[in-house]
Amino acid sequence: MIYTYKLIFIMTLFMGTMISISSYTWLGTWMGLEINLLSFIPLLKSKNNSYSTESSIKYFLVQALASTIFLFSILMIMMTSNLISDMMNINMFLMMMINSSLLLKMGAAPLHFWFPEIIEGMNWINSLILMTWQKIAPMMLLSYTIKYSNYIIIIIMLSTFVGSIGGLNQTSLRKIMAYSSINHLGWMLSSFLNSDMIWLFYFLMYTFISMTLILILNSFKIFYLKQMYAFMNKNLLVKFSLMLNLLSLGGLPPFLGFLPKWIVIQYLSNNYMYLLLFMIMMTLITLFFYLRIAYSSLILSHNELNFNILMNMNLKMNSLMLFLSFISINGLILCTIFFNLY
Repeated sequence: MIYTYKLIFIMTLFMGTMISISSYTWLGTWMGLEINLLSFIPLLKSKNNSYSTESSIKYFLVQALASTIFLFSILMIMMTSNLISDMMNINMFLMMMINSSLLLKMGAAPLHFWFPEIIEGMNWINSLILMTWQKIAPMMLLSYTIKYSNYIIIIIMLSTFVGSIGGLNQTSLRKIMAYSSINHLGWMLSSFLNSDMIWLFYFLMYTFISMTLILILNSFKIFYLKQMYAFMNKNLLVKFSLMLNLLSLGGLPPFLGFLPKWIVIQYLSNNYMYLLLFMIMMTLITLFFYLRIAYSSLILSHNELNFNILMNMNLKMNSLMLFLSFISINGLILCTIFFNLY
């Protein structure tokens, strides 16, 4: 019974996103966002997690605030669309309000305050949905409304800065993934400066690598660094797979995670060199705390086990994780060979 109602809400979650990105009217996009919001909240409820109720309430309040600002902005645009005088100033202010509401829904800096706190009370599957699928509709709508490059450049710089600095002192893997998502969001937003479709490729690569990493962490119920260190001494194959996927998520060549960053760098290098240098510097900080995790787990020995480690891993799950990890680790090399052949 529990899986039946979750399946229903997952279907309406997908339907809400599809309504938003395919609607011809602003009210239709708002309706799709609301369906998406009301479908995701029941998925957050879990009997095994005492923080799920707090996360669902916080998520509802933040998303309701963003939806209210979004609805207010589109209604104001509809009311003032007949006015000719002072139209440019009104539109600029209202479009920035729409952009801010969509950025709040995604969790981009400086409107990121809710994102790490809410993700800490979720399980890994809900965290994956929040970091990937829940960003599709706001990103698509943002690509329609972005007109002022100076505004989006400030958001890009803040997102890459907060995403890199915020993850330095964290011991929770969910918060590390949340701040990493904010950093990657800055890179996705930077693709709007030149092309509206590069973000989609970046998003697909980020979703694939995050799914591979979260599949491993969810299989062994690993939520904190100390749990991961304790687990690493048990299974060397999964240990190397997990560490290399972390480096791939950080964008270290020659892993697949470097490919979307490479494309964004190539497009931004002509007109936005200073912004690109700042983004690369912030990404190096993100890569630093990934390397710190990898170095600690690969080189150091952790013998004090304060957690029960679950090692019940079937053959199918093992094969799936290794296959996804192989693509994530060697994807850049495979893509390079493919493009050279054709």
